[in-house]
Amino acid sequence: MTQYVGAIDQGTTSTRFMVFDHGGNVVARHQLEHEQIMPQAGWVEHNPDEIWERTRTVIKSALAGAGLTASDLTAVGVTNQRETTIVWNRRTGRPYYNAIVWQDTRTDRIIAELEKAGHGEFIRRKAGLPPTPYFSGGKLKWILDNVPGVREDAEQGNALFGTPDSWLIWNLTGGVRGGVHSTDPTNASRTMLMDLETLDWDPELLRIFGIPRAMLPAIAPSSNPAGFGSTNPDGPFKGAVTIAGVLGDQQAATVGQVCFRPGEAKNTYGTGNFLMLNTGTDIVHSQHGLLTTVAYQFGDEKPVYALEGSIAVTGSAVQWLRDQLGIISGASQMETLAGQVTDTGGVYFVPAFSGLFAPYWRPDARGAIVGLSRYSNNAHLARATLESICYQTRDVVEAMQRDSGVQLETLRVDGGVTANELAMQIQADFLGVPVSRPMVAETTALGAAYAAGLAVGFWNNTDELVANWHEDKRWQPTWSQEQRERGYARWLKAVSRTLDWVDIDDD
Repeated sequence: MTQYVGAIDQGTTSTRFMVFDHGGNVVARHQLEHEQIMPQAGWVEHNPDEIWERTRTVIKSALAGAGLTASDLTAVGVTNQRETTIVWNRRTGRPYYNAIVWQDTRTDRIIAELEKAGHGEFIRRKAGLPPTPYFSGGKLKWILDNVPGVREDAEQGNALFGTPDSWLIWNLTGGVRGGVHSTDPTNASRTMLMDLETLDWDPELLRIFGIPRAMLPAIAPSSNPAGFGSTNPDGPFKGAVTIAGVLGDQQAATVGQVCFRPGEAKNTYGTGNFLMLNTGTDIVHSQHGLLTTVAYQFGDEKPVYALEGSIAVTGSAVQWLRDQLGIISGASQMETLAGQVTDTGGVYFVPAFSGLFAPYWRPDARGAIVGLSRYSNNAHLARATLESICYQTRDVVEAMQRDSGVQLETLRVDGGVTANELAMQIQADFLGVPVSRPMVAETTALGAAYAAGLAVGFWNNTDELVANWHEDKRWQPTWSQEQRERGYARWLKAVSRTLDWVDIDDD
């Protein structure tokens, strides 16, 4: 009987379930969006119950559509939006509060107070992360400090914390009836609470943030032969399947792009952009605004680390044009509209809606459109939006090359925006290197499947995964170096206009 591996991909705007065969080909898939809740400026939330409901639905729909059952799956992997923070009650299974999304900036005062107290350098050294509102630790502290009853329940062991992977695993494995409370090092490394060297929760970091250890999940290898538990037969799989792989979404894309050698890099174009460079078993602390993170840990092997450049707003800027401004009716219209003009007419759009992430780390920044004239129209703004995605990527590439000393030769890309061929050509022109898209562009789910399949022997080693990778299309740069540098200088000038816009009250 032919066997497959399933993957749950719980993302910022949607949840999907996909099934892959041994060649890494898609056998089944179903996807549903969930609501983006924005109670006030800078706050972004999701409903954890809605995410769980969407997860159940996409699993059942994908399996039914392909005529598959739980018995056809050798294992299941889970990948997720990483820093998004959920706290729920162990006894009732009910969330105390909405999930606070990674884009949310409400914790800027908490982070400023940590820096003011002198904790910033310790957090950078231990966790590999600059203290910013992006990461889970500040969001968890906010919930503990602001939602009645959570801290008391947490100290008694009844309030559980997790990123969406932990929330889904707990529910899939039984929930209030013995659900497994677990995560992997890639997700744990995004909390500001884990020691990068020991891959365990650090007592001093927990003290700094005021987090009771009892509410934190156990940390197990990303590809885990022992498994993260089996799915409850009463759940959406209607049978017991081992959950054998867990990876944060960008690390999953790195695995899906088979970047297993030090120096190999990928860039994922989703709600935000995330460029990750494999640094092997060495922890490389960035001097140029990048993050040091765990790329993956397979079984009892040493963890593999990475440098990452995280960009908050890229694909979501396209959504903003659709939902807030009404300039386009859908993402597919973006390329046609932007292609109506050959340049932006001098317009630059810096979408710093949640501040600026790598390499700037400026929570005080806010979005700006500069260079407008009476000549400017909606096509110029559409093209400027695509250029903003590509300029932000160049910002990160510049920092990554300074940190690693490695000159980028080819950029492997994946994610929804890669379907926009104009955007990929702009990216090649801005970087001056070829841009390569694989046959399976949505590599996040594939990476989670790979982690699960490796754990149970569905794939024997990473060489088999590398053999599965095939290029779909390559874009060659067409700009001269002079064009490239002139445009980038103006981009940097536009970025400078977004800074110091929000005053963060330290008092």
